[in-house]
Amino acid sequence: MVTRPDLVRGLRELGVSSGQTLLVHSSVRAIAGADGLVVGGPVAVVDALTDALGASGTLVMPAHSASLSEPANWSNPPIDPTFWPTVRELWPAFRADETPTQGVGVVPEVFRSMDGVLRSDHPQLSFCARGPAATALLAEHPLAGGLGEGGPLGRLVDAGAYCLLLGAGWESCTAFHLAEHALPEPPRVTEGAPVLRDGRREWVTFETLAYDADDFGALGAAFEATGAPATGTVGHAHCRVFELPAAVDFATGWLRANRVSGPASS
Repeated sequence: MVTRPDLVRGLRELGVSSGQTLLVHSSVRAIAGADGLVVGGPVAVVDALTDALGASGTLVMPAHSASLSEPANWSNPPIDPTFWPTVRELWPAFRADETPTQGVGVVPEVFRSMDGVLRSDHPQLSFCARGPAATALLAEHPLAGGLGEGGPLGRLVDAGAYCLLLGAGWESCTAFHLAEHALPEPPRVTEGAPVLRDGRREWVTFETLAYDADDFGALGAAFEATGAPATGTVGHAHCRVFELPAAVDFATGWLRANRVSGPASS
C-alpha cells in the first residue's frame, strides 16, 4: 500500500517544498505499482501534493479536452467526413467548470472538480490550478498558440515554476511544447472548437501550431543526462522534478538541432 503520508515523504525527499509553483503530470497506476494500492486513490495524490506545497504553494495540472477540436484533424481514430458538419454544429461548448478532461489521467480530472480550483479558458489546452498564483497564471489563454508564451505555460516559465513527472513519462511533458514555438518554421494547422460567447454556443476556427510529442522521449532522455532533473521514487513511481525555465531552454536547443524539418511524425 501507498498512503498519503508515504507520498508526502517521497515528494519532500524528491525536492518538492512549501511555496513552490508546481506543474504536475501523474500516473496513479505507476504510483501504486503492480498489484499495489494508493489508499485514497487520486484524491490522496492531490492531497499529498497540496500538503507538500503548503498554503503558499500553487498546484497546476493540465486539463486538456482534445475532443473539442476540428473533426477533420481527428486521427485516433478518424471519423467519417460526413459526420464533420454535425460535430461542428452540435458538440457541446467548452465550459471551464463542467467540461471533463481527456487524455491527461485521472488525477487532473479529480483535481479539476475540487473546491478552489480554477481553470483557464481554452477549449482544448486548458490548465487548472489552486493556490496564490492560480489567478495570475490562468488569467488569459489565447486560442492560437495555446501552449505558447502567451498562455499559462509561458507564465509558469516566467514565474520560475517547477515541473514534476509523478510516474509520467517525458512524452507527457507539456513544457516541451513551449519550445516548439521557437523553431524557425514550426508546422501549423487550422483548428476549431465550440465555445460560449455572450452565453451562446459558437464554433470558432483558428490557426495554431501542429504540436508533436513523438520525439519527447529522446528529448527528455537527453535533458535527464545533463543531471538537471532530480530523480527519485514516490510510492512505486519513478519521478523527476526540474525547473521549467531550464527544461524549456534545453528543449529549444535540442529541437532546433534534431528536428530538421517539420514534426517528428512527418
